Amino acid sequence: MIKWKEEYRLGVPTIDEQHQKLFEIANRAYELLKNEVRLDKYDKITEIIAELKDYTIYHFQTEEEYMKSIGYQKFLSHKVYHDDFIEKVNNVDLNQIEDNQDKYLLGVLDFVVNWIDRHILGQDKLIVS
Repeated sequence: MIKWKEEYRLGVPTIDEQHQKLFEIANRAYELLKNEVRLDKYDKITEIIAELKDYTIYHFQTEEEYMKSIGYQKFLSHKVYHDDFIEKVNNVDLNQIEDNQDKYLLGVLDFVVNWIDRHILGQDKLIVS
């Protein structure tokens, strides 16, 4: 379970709300991991990964529009981080899910949650500093 912390808040309501939504999606994935009754989680895993990817793209577009609107000087280097993340999520191999669904989902979640944490506290905080 990943918890929203006040230190993630940028003070830009739309972006803060979208960051919280990313945490909600990740938490749904953690809830799925804890569900020991459901043995075949393939469809749910692919659904969550697709939602995460789609919402992240939407969020990055919003964040990038905001950066442009305020004339953020490091926009291009920040966008590189976004593009790299999207590429990695696009390269998630759904064929590997069947081998060990929980282990696979946990691996994807670890990557996503660590990236979001580092990105918000590192790169995103620079936008508003």
